Amino acid sequence: MKVSIIGSGVSGICAAIRLRSKGFAVDVYEKNKTPGGKLNTFKLDEFRFDAGPSLFTMPHLVDELFELHNLNPRDYFTYKKKKIHCKYFWDDKTKFTAYSNRKKFLNEVKNKFQVDESVVNKYLKKAKIKYDLTEKIFLKKSLHKFSSFLNIETIKALFNLNIFQINKTLNEVNSDELKNKYLIQIFDRYATYNGSSPYKTPGMMTLIQHLENHFGTFIPEKGMYEITNVLFNLAKKTGVKFYFDCNVDEIVLEKKAAKKIRVNNNLIESDIIVSNVDVNFTYKKLLKQKLNHRSLKNESSSSALIFYWGIKGTYEKLDLHNIFFSSNYKQEFSSIFEKKQIFDDPTVYVNISCKDVSTDSPKGSENWFVMINSPYNINQNWERQIQISRKKIINKLEKILGVEIEKNIVKEKVYSPIDLELNTNSFNGSLYGSSSNNIMSSFMRHPNFTKKIKNLFFCGGSVHPGGGIPLAILSSKIVSDLIESK
Repeated sequence: MKVSIIGSGVSGICAAIRLRSKGFAVDVYEKNKTPGGKLNTFKLDEFRFDAGPSLFTMPHLVDELFELHNLNPRDYFTYKKKKIHCKYFWDDKTKFTAYSNRKKFLNEVKNKFQVDESVVNKYLKKAKIKYDLTEKIFLKKSLHKFSSFLNIETIKALFNLNIFQINKTLNEVNSDELKNKYLIQIFDRYATYNGSSPYKTPGMMTLIQHLENHFGTFIPEKGMYEITNVLFNLAKKTGVKFYFDCNVDEIVLEKKAAKKIRVNNNLIESDIIVSNVDVNFTYKKLLKQKLNHRSLKNESSSSALIFYWGIKGTYEKLDLHNIFFSSNYKQEFSSIFEKKQIFDDPTVYVNISCKDVSTDSPKGSENWFVMINSPYNINQNWERQIQISRKKIINKLEKILGVEIEKNIVKEKVYSPIDLELNTNSFNGSLYGSSSNNIMSSFMRHPNFTKKIKNLFFCGGSVHPGGGIPLAILSSKIVSDLIESK
């Protein structure tokens, strides 16, 4: 049977690899010249940047794809575990280093915040229980198939429903259990991993931080784009065919079944079609018949405004991942989701890949990926937003770090929600499809299939189980299993 996949984002490539292991013939069609979707790369002279996702957790999910084809992943892909997850900074000069070693992390909590390790241990244990209860039924299976619930794992989860804390927001859970404003803010930020507000997303989302604090954070030997590169090469090695500069204009339906795709005005027949494109874009642009799904009404996730800076000089206070917090976190999220504006004092994320990949910048320089959370695109004046935000970001970084930055910026590129929308077909320029800003939102993402159209499936960050590299990879597993059992 022939499968046509629209889009070569990570999930699309992973779905292709999995389907080849099951004996399907697979073609992938990509509108751009290179694979990867959001997980891409570019250079500004001698500075190399990872364009999109900068955090790598759960690398075993990548390893599994090689093992499916009886290949040793270490022969093709190498990475290292980070000793420091992230460095945190506040306007009042408070600094915190989140070590990957649990004992060092807890000592840092005790020394910096005077919080007993038992408080944090209890919190982390609860997060692990949530993850363990949901992994097999939520992350690795479709929530929208009755058969997914006919197992002992589901029964266990139902008997422990109260532990998920879905009746409280993430911020409420963190405030109740951690009782320290700095720790609360650190653990509130995990809501941004799926483009949501900690003041709206349910307490169940404490499980997100488990991916980082339990499994660890990693960096590929050659940077984040190496994930795309090795998966692309693996897919080709297994027999997947890729077609670039091939814009899919339409999914052609016949008798409520997906039968063909229109590519550059040519019709291509297929037994199965998988869309790795944003689900909103798929419905509104690729399906010419008027179809709808309740999930399409979900609130879009947040987006991002990114400055890529080639910086002259080196900054020893910083690591690979660095967070400079807003002094009013609640107001920041209110501004993003209610006012649809970038906050005056935004939280700033600085990723510097050359800290671990020395070839990413010239000697004596650094490549800074500087990102702030932003609302999704509703035609705001982005030119003005960029100008104002750039100034505020630089002022914030210079004040906290006590060093000059602006005069050391020798290269610059700006990436706005408009660019994200144009380059990746992300609806409204949202990073993660829909947000998780209500109690049931995690269960209301679009499923990996539709009952309205036969032979059409969906994978990627805009559908179940959610955004980010690990969940996108798991989405590909769910899709391949659904297709195999069809």
